[in-house]
Amino acid sequence: MITGEHSSRQYDLELESIRSQVLLMGGLVETHFLDAAACLRNTGTERIEQVMQSDRAVNQLEVKLDKACMDLIVKRQPAANDLRAVMATVKVITDLERIGDEVTKVARSAKNLLACDIDGINSYEILKAIAGAANDLLHDALDAFARMDQQQARDVIERDKLIDIEYRAVMANLVILMTQDRNTIAAALETMWAVKSIERIGDHAKNIAEYVIFVVEGKDIRHMKSLGSVKSGV
Repeated sequence: MITGEHSSRQYDLELESIRSQVLLMGGLVETHFLDAAACLRNTGTERIEQVMQSDRAVNQLEVKLDKACMDLIVKRQPAANDLRAVMATVKVITDLERIGDEVTKVARSAKNLLACDIDGINSYEILKAIAGAANDLLHDALDAFARMDQQQARDVIERDKLIDIEYRAVMANLVILMTQDRNTIAAALETMWAVKSIERIGDHAKNIAEYVIFVVEGKDIRHMKSLGSVKSGV
């Protein structure tokens, strides 16, 4: 049995290999998200179907990486910060899979919007800003995870609040639009489903940032109202 310093080196190498694959999974999800948002331009059903099918690869990676993490725990029996790192990685994998699910929902909304074929509402223009903000948040959350940068993680958590504000504004505007023109109801409802999925992607990105703080500082801040209590040590 491998023990001591050599065992620690092996653990580090194996965990780093898993983390690298998690980041590849994150990059895949990012790409799919951008493609799904682009589908709201009415780019055609073929591209939409490709985005929806791409979720299979994300699901397969989740299963593979979950097993790798469990095998690492059983084989190396990490403790303290090492165990936090593995458990946080498992949670990141779960959030990435859920982002993949939300991306599929955005693509499905794009497909349904094609079927609506209604003038007077441009879903892509309505959602472009919030989709871009959510994608940037996901990218930065993954970057914080790659570098274990708790300051960048805190920035991601704070910026998620802006996405929530934009989400509420978009939803309110869509309600007004439906009230003013009943012909837009079907398209507006599909747009609402899409924006809800985008807002959820922002939430999952925030979760990833929270796991970074958990690993680096050993603090679980998931249900704290603000980062002020974390900074003050309360």
